[in-house]
Amino acid sequence: AVRLVESGGGSVPSGGSLTLSCAVSGTRLGDYYMGWFRQAPGKEPEGVATDESGAADSVKGRFTISEDKRDNKWTLYLQMNNLKLEDTAMYYCGADLRESKLWNGHPDYRGQGTQVTVSS
Repeated sequence: AVRLVESGGGSVPSGGSLTLSCAVSGTRLGDYYMGWFRQAPGKEPEGVATDESGAADSVKGRFTISEDKRDNKWTLYLQMNNLKLEDTAMYYCGADLRESKLWNGHPDYRGQGTQVTVSS
């Protein structure tokens, strides 16, 4: 099993930056794809970035995913720059044996989410 706990969300003006963190623990972490996805109210979840493929085209150049791997406790980061109003959403980190499930926002393991709100 994999446990994920996000932190770092908040409110930021348009054009600002935030770094999200996700503490990952469990066994056989190297077997999993990990990444970030988001969900805005009334919308389907949207994959943002994975450790395998990097950032989605919609956020490429503004969002960067990175990892810090130490034994069975990893930290996943999402650096978000030049934030836009449309980036407002609940952000989740996730882990799954299939990368595609991170892109569609339905991984087997996910955290509780952290809210990002971008204001004008």
